Amino acid sequence: MLILSVAIILTLAFLLGSGVWIAFALIGTAWVALTFFTPFAAGPILASDFWGASYGWDLTALPMFIWMGEILFRSGLADNMFRGLSPWLNRLPGRLLHTNIIGSGMFAAVCGSSAATCATVGKMTLPELERRGYDSNMAIGTLASASTLGLLIPPSIMLIVYGVVTEQSISRLFMAGIGPALLILTLFIGYLVLWALLKGNREGLTGHDESSMPLGEKLRNTWALVPILVLIGGIIGSIYGGLASPTEAAAIGVVLSIVIARFNGSFNRRIFSDSLFAAIRTACMIAFIIAGASFLTSAMGFTQIPMQLARAIGEMGLSPTMLLVTLTLLLLVMGCFLDGISLILLVTAIIMPLIDAAGFDLIWFGIYLVVVVEMSQITPPVGFNLFVIQGLTGKDILTITRATLPFFLLMLLSIALMHWFPQIALYLPQAMNR
Repeated sequence: MLILSVAIILTLAFLLGSGVWIAFALIGTAWVALTFFTPFAAGPILASDFWGASYGWDLTALPMFIWMGEILFRSGLADNMFRGLSPWLNRLPGRLLHTNIIGSGMFAAVCGSSAATCATVGKMTLPELERRGYDSNMAIGTLASASTLGLLIPPSIMLIVYGVVTEQSISRLFMAGIGPALLILTLFIGYLVLWALLKGNREGLTGHDESSMPLGEKLRNTWALVPILVLIGGIIGSIYGGLASPTEAAAIGVVLSIVIARFNGSFNRRIFSDSLFAAIRTACMIAFIIAGASFLTSAMGFTQIPMQLARAIGEMGLSPTMLLVTLTLLLLVMGCFLDGISLILLVTAIIMPLIDAAGFDLIWFGIYLVVVVEMSQITPPVGFNLFVIQGLTGKDILTITRATLPFFLLMLLSIALMHWFPQIALYLPQAMNR
């Protein structure tokens, strides 16, 4: 068993390090495991798993939500949000720095992509905040951290992937993501308010009061937020109310996003084709990785590694809390070298029997896993949001990492709160059954 485990780890590390596509790395690792360590033929298992991972109806929501995000990414949505939010945030300690947090949360709710949220909101807010004299480190920290919520707030691509590979309800996963996302947003805003009161205002790092805008102009700017709120409410409300499945809600979201983009005057044939092909490329990449992970999951089952691992850890007598601490540390280290989707698929392929044996709710565990993936987005060396911020600002990775550290610790606090109060994630999905 030790030789088998070492061989699989080295094979996976070699393939990932060699630069081959992630899906091929997963397939190659599974092929080695089946060919050299089991009596089963790898070919028929590969064919069966690829077919089984490709025809699921739940997977059709994935390209639709990606397409919706691509349309809105190109339609000037961030500009509308900044104009609508900024007049109302001047009296709040921290002032326009809150536009990074609230704006990222709103854009994430209709985009589903952390990197797209970071890039789009950052292009609008970072130059404005710098011009108005705000602390650059706090501007970077709030943007890089809050934009990770695109992985958690419905519609979340990560939750769709997790739901497909673990056969959990995507509707309930979407609902479960709302409470933790609001918790993290509240922690971010609370920290920013506290920082502004204790340091920012005193040292002149929070700009200056710009609340002299007439009420009529404030209301006109706020009107730009209405289409966004309608889109968010329509998607989440239709799923929670049982009026639409996630796939149907995704189709409705695409239609509404086209209407919103047309309403903004920034939708044409080129945007339509560019967004469609970008969505196809992204969806095919994710679907290919899911199929490879499905093959690796089957290979792990035939080698008995997950069951042996679950039995060994069970014999250690770890409490659920200690097990969660151990898993968090392990996943954070893995997240330093793997992207989010790969991390989720590897975890579900290897340790799900352990999670079942420990008695964790699989809906709750999915939310926990996505929060850890969010943290990996701001963790070097492959934290993708760090590279997006570096491209926007030209600052070095170490400076950006230091700026995001307080928010990284707040995400750790959110995991602890979710563990102590699991209803933060489970209340809404359980309420759907009533």
